[in-house]
Amino acid sequence: MTLSSGLPPTRFDYAAPVPPIAALGAVHLIGIGGAGMSAIARMLLARGLLVTGSDSRESASVDALTRDGIGIRIGQDAANVTGVQTVVVSSAIREDNPELAAARAAGLRVMHRSQALAALAADSPVRIAIAGANGKTTTSSMLAVVLTLAGRDPSYAVGGDPVQLDANARAGTGEEFVIEADESDGSFVGYHPHVALVTSVQPDHLDFYGTAEAVEAGYRAFVDTLEPGGLLVACLDDPGARRLADLARSQGRRVVGYGFSADAQVRLSDARLGGLGAEATIEVDDAAYPMRLSVPGEHNLLNAAGVLAVALFAVVASEPHGAGRSPERVIGWLDLLSRFSGVRRRFERVGEAVGVVVVDDYAHNPAKVRAAVATGRGAVEAGGRLVVVFQPHLYSRTRDFAAEFGAALAPADVVVVTDVYAAREDPLPGVTGALVADAVRGVRAGVQVEFVPALGDVVPALTGLVAPGDLVLTVGAGDITSIGPALLLALGARSIREGQ
Repeated sequence: MTLSSGLPPTRFDYAAPVPPIAALGAVHLIGIGGAGMSAIARMLLARGLLVTGSDSRESASVDALTRDGIGIRIGQDAANVTGVQTVVVSSAIREDNPELAAARAAGLRVMHRSQALAALAADSPVRIAIAGANGKTTTSSMLAVVLTLAGRDPSYAVGGDPVQLDANARAGTGEEFVIEADESDGSFVGYHPHVALVTSVQPDHLDFYGTAEAVEAGYRAFVDTLEPGGLLVACLDDPGARRLADLARSQGRRVVGYGFSADAQVRLSDARLGGLGAEATIEVDDAAYPMRLSVPGEHNLLNAAGVLAVALFAVVASEPHGAGRSPERVIGWLDLLSRFSGVRRRFERVGEAVGVVVVDDYAHNPAKVRAAVATGRGAVEAGGRLVVVFQPHLYSRTRDFAAEFGAALAPADVVVVTDVYAAREDPLPGVTGALVADAVRGVRAGVQVEFVPALGDVVPALTGLVAPGDLVLTVGAGDITSIGPALLLALGARSIREGQ
């Protein structure tokens, strides 16, 4: 049953069959330090392949992979692909990259990272692919942690670093393989999952899709790749995910909805937010249970509800009818969820100095930023202020969503905006972080807004702005994460000077 006609054209045929892992030979990954690439490198190594890589700079991820036994070159050179049979790249690697160009010229097998991941997961009995504009990294991590705590030894490849796991990827011996399915380049159509979880369908990555309508078509194509008899788990609170669920249901697919919506099969109510945790009531099969999480925010209640839906309607589906959703089993899964302690860079507490708490978050689209700011607003102690430092990510995203970013940031007391983190893009005329700063001013006149273009100037600016009781939230997918530790050091030094 076809739900969609396809995706925008790309350099890779994501839907093409992938070769077996044993056929890949020696594998070289270009840009191996990235979150997705490092996960694939670890899993290839665990499967017994010879793995090498390169990256443009040293990083904690590169250091960790080196300790795992992977040979990595800093700097990219055509000589680095000598002696390998397969080269793996992400969409960020351009065709003029010297290593990719050399691989093409030598006729080596070139695979997109999603194709390598699909090859790794091909033989798994239960492939679970998690997609969505918001929440997919936390939801994927949450499911991987819960399955691990349940003793099921899952395989997983996620785009973040779960606090309770040794790494962002593992080749386990259990039936489940948890995949964070990236929609940004359409590559999520290659996994052919048994379970697809969609957290949200919202306009993003318009540099690839072009229009919001094309984004929705991409998600329809993703659902169309479900294995026969597969299950779609969708957040019914999100309009785009609800439309996807409704269409899939009309085509005869199995669908389980979750959320605060009255018709959700895994239904949340009575959310209680505040501090660094969250609580709610959750209903399954007309029975209500208390849900308590050790991570904050309404968005994490939704993420947990999605994980519970997968656990109850897919992971234990082989058990006798209804056994997987008995009250005892539901309570057991909820206990495991309560023990999830988060993902690095997802509202991660960096530290505290002189009464100022610093938290870091990877949010980089308007909905994610709105959720991070709302969570920060709820975590600020009485009398304190929420100070948000936002680094826009991508020129195209800044151009397309400056107004939405302004609205998402406006609930803060103080907003500091840096210039755009370019990532894979070239600058666009007239597009700077000032667009976002101006948008914040246009939404809420009372908020203090500072545009500080250079990242090196942010800590000095913050040191003069913040006071005891404030919560500083650094937000963005670029190198903004360096600000938190530097600010704590600067505040400590200021305290020593003032004490003298």
